[in-house]
Amino acid sequence: MSIDQPAEAQQGGGFNPPVPTTRGGPDYGRFIDAVRTLQDHARAADAPDEVISEAADLIEKVSQLLAPYYADEWSSPSGRRFDLPNRGNLLLIPSELTETPDGRIEGTVRFQRFHLGRNGAAHGGAVSLLFDSLLGFTAFTLSGSRGQRTAFLHVDYRNITPIEKDLQVDATLDRMEGRKIFVSGRLRDGDTLLAEANALFVKLLPGQP
Repeated sequence: MSIDQPAEAQQGGGFNPPVPTTRGGPDYGRFIDAVRTLQDHARAADAPDEVISEAADLIEKVSQLLAPYYADEWSSPSGRRFDLPNRGNLLLIPSELTETPDGRIEGTVRFQRFHLGRNGAAHGGAVSLLFDSLLGFTAFTLSGSRGQRTAFLHVDYRNITPIEKDLQVDATLDRMEGRKIFVSGRLRDGDTLLAEANALFVKLLPGQP
């Protein structure tokens, strides 16, 4: 499948993995980082009314700038920039993941101010989002499956997960049973276990969405 395959070629059902692209150019990573920073500032700002009004005007102008280029999921660079962390997907928790020589996934993650729940802790839903992404990546990378969907995700919250701090994750493929891929993962702050999860991903049949 060639890079930047036209959107119409992706239609017709089935699970279509993202096709790598260079669309967005060399500043696409900077663009994603800028949007993330804006989300953090929007969440944290206690600014005068006039500053909020000016910011709203500027953000609306940026939205108007981008609006003519609204694309479907097959054409947008988001999630298809394999040269960037999280493939340039703004939704996912910022992370850096690698496969270890002994067949595990490990890396670092960082919850931002945008992900705050209360009292300095990351929102529980953001932690669940992290695990769905981490364990999905683990299932894909370690099983060799090109298409799978989350069947269940169970998260145990052990300690408060801090924001704005580099944290450690690791994940393993525990077993496979036919189309079923069982994986588990852990989130740590040094020696402190913050949360752990286990999940089942199911390999999709040909043509299954």
